[in-house]
Amino acid sequence: MFESYASLKQYNTFGIEAKAKLLTRINSIEALQELAETNEFKQQNQLVLGGGSNMLFTRDFDGLVIKNELYGIELVGEDENHYYVKAWGGERWHDLVMYCVEQGYAGIENMALIPGSVGASPIQNIGAYGAEIKDVFHALDAFHVLDHSIHTFDLKACAFGYRDSVFKQHEKGKWIILNVTYRLLKRPVLNTAYGAIDQELERMGVEHIKISDVAQAVMAIRSSKLPDPSVIGNAGSFFKNPVVPMEVYREIQKHHNNAPCFPIDEAHVKVPAGWLIEKAGWKGKNMGRYGVHDMQALVLVNYGGATGKEIYDLSSRIIEDIQDRFGITLEREVNIL
Repeated sequence: MFESYASLKQYNTFGIEAKAKLLTRINSIEALQELAETNEFKQQNQLVLGGGSNMLFTRDFDGLVIKNELYGIELVGEDENHYYVKAWGGERWHDLVMYCVEQGYAGIENMALIPGSVGASPIQNIGAYGAEIKDVFHALDAFHVLDHSIHTFDLKACAFGYRDSVFKQHEKGKWIILNVTYRLLKRPVLNTAYGAIDQELERMGVEHIKISDVAQAVMAIRSSKLPDPSVIGNAGSFFKNPVVPMEVYREIQKHHNNAPCFPIDEAHVKVPAGWLIEKAGWKGKNMGRYGVHDMQALVLVNYGGATGKEIYDLSSRIIEDIQDRFGITLEREVNIL
């Protein structure tokens, strides 16, 4: 049941070599309940891993790593306007997106090719190209690591924020997400204005747009800008896009009159972190074993053999530089261990 001092290299998309004191896998709720009664579970710190796509290991994990291998996707209900689709936590997120696209369940097509697992999707409130989990979320079931109860969380209970949820705040480390149910549309509301989706659809020669076309466009855009983790180690976007007061943005405009932004409210705007990092000259910086991707400044990469600490230290230098240049403090999106 348990592997001792197991390598975690294949379980994180950065491809960082780290070891777990103990590693085990769960493929059913019954297996998790049995695991929870063991001394290994009760006496060790725990870390649940799905796709390992939002994780940077800077050290070995002195505890129990639980690999979520709960699989399954099913239609569990529908009403006049929606389909309710339940997916288990170990499923690959992209596989769920493609399944829903094929079935005509609309709402997550803009999030195609996001790496990671279904179980991680609400923790991070993942999103891309104008869509987020909170827009399609219905409920999730989670296992409490202390009292071993199973609790259902609705939208309000998850307290979703920008790349944030209750599971990253005061409930962090207390729950293992078993499954997530999404509320998807019967009549698609296409979201193509964000980024370069419209241009990509035009390039594809699409006239009557379907959700499958949107998914294909998003996949083409992401593939052109983001490195494949199976080829170059990375965790996608390393930093959150900062939300800043309008006066901070206006100060940036004095030196960069074309600085992009997305209005949040009358007093705040969101500034693309990738733009800030690129303007600071970090895009494409190569430190040998690691660096900043040459096509997307938001992505830090492991070219092979880098340590987690090297990548973490690089992120710290970038944060410090952006603070000095723009007066903006970037926040890491990736979980650091």
